[in-house]
Amino acid sequence: MGNRGKKRSRLDRGNYGYLFVAPFFLVFLVFGLYPIVYTVYLSFQKWDGLGPISYLGLKNFTRLLGDEVFYLSVWNSFRIWLCNFIPQMAAALLLAFIFTFNRVRGMKFFRAAYYLPNLVTAAPSVGLLFNLLFNGNKSAVNYILTALNIPGAPFDFFNSESVTSAMVSYIQWWMWFGYTTVIIMAGVTTVDSQVYDAALVDGATKFQTYTRVTLPLIRPTLIYMTITSIIGGMQLFDVPSTLTNMQGDPRKAILTTSMYLYNQGFKNHNYGYASAVSVGLFIIIAILSFFALRAMRKRGDIYND
Repeated sequence: MGNRGKKRSRLDRGNYGYLFVAPFFLVFLVFGLYPIVYTVYLSFQKWDGLGPISYLGLKNFTRLLGDEVFYLSVWNSFRIWLCNFIPQMAAALLLAFIFTFNRVRGMKFFRAAYYLPNLVTAAPSVGLLFNLLFNGNKSAVNYILTALNIPGAPFDFFNSESVTSAMVSYIQWWMWFGYTTVIIMAGVTTVDSQVYDAALVDGATKFQTYTRVTLPLIRPTLIYMTITSIIGGMQLFDVPSTLTNMQGDPRKAILTTSMYLYNQGFKNHNYGYASAVSVGLFIIIAILSFFALRAMRKRGDIYND
C-alpha cells in the first residue's frame, strides 16, 4: 500500500507541469486563436458593429479582388518595408562585421546606443515628432533652412509623395536597425572560433571569411530576421498614421493595408469587409514569407555544396 501511494504521488506531481503551461494556452485561445477564427467568420458576413449580422458568402472577397485602393495599400506597405529593410540589413551586417573582426573600444556602449531607439521610443510618438519637425512652413526644419537661406525654403515636405514615403522608411530603419544588429551579432557568436582560425590559415581575408563562412553559418538568423520583418512591415500602421492623417496623404502615398483595414472597420463601420481585408493581408504575408524562406534556403544550398 505504501509503495502504491508513493507512485500515485509521483504521477500526480508529474501532472503539475500542465498547470504551469495552462495560462499560456488559455490566453492564446482567448486573445489569439478566437480573434483569428472570428475574423475569418466575419469576412463572410455584413456587420456594422451594432446591428444584426447577415451572411454575404464570397461577396466581400469578390469586392476585395477588384478593389484598387486595396492593391495600392499593399504596394505602399511593400515599398515602405523594402526601402527600410534593405538599408537596415546592410547597416546591421556592416556593424556586425566591424564588431566581429575588430577590437572596438566601447563595443558594449555602441551596441546599447544602436539598440536604444527601439527600446525607449514608441512609434506613435516618433511619428508625431517628425510631424512637428517637418509639417508646415513654420516647422522647425523649415525655420532652420530659411535661416540658412537655402534656395526654395520653406518646403512643403508632406506634399511630396516620395519625401513622405521616404520619411516613413527612414523612421522604420532608425528604430529597428539596432535591434537587427544585436540579433545578427548574437547569431555570429554561435559560430565556432576554430572555423575562423581555419579560414585565416587558408589565407582568407576578414571580408572573405565574413561573406563565405560567417553569413552561410548564420543563415537561420537571417531567415528569421527576414520573415519577422516581412510580417511587421506589411502590418505597418502606427508611424504613417501619426505622421500625417489616417488617409495616407499626400494622395494615399503612405496608405498602408493596416490603415485601410482600420478605416474600413472603425470609420466606415464595415467590419465584414475589414475582416476580408485582414484575411487578404494574411494570405499576402504568408506568400511573401514562403518565397523569402525558399529563396534564402536555395541561396544557402549553394554554400553547402
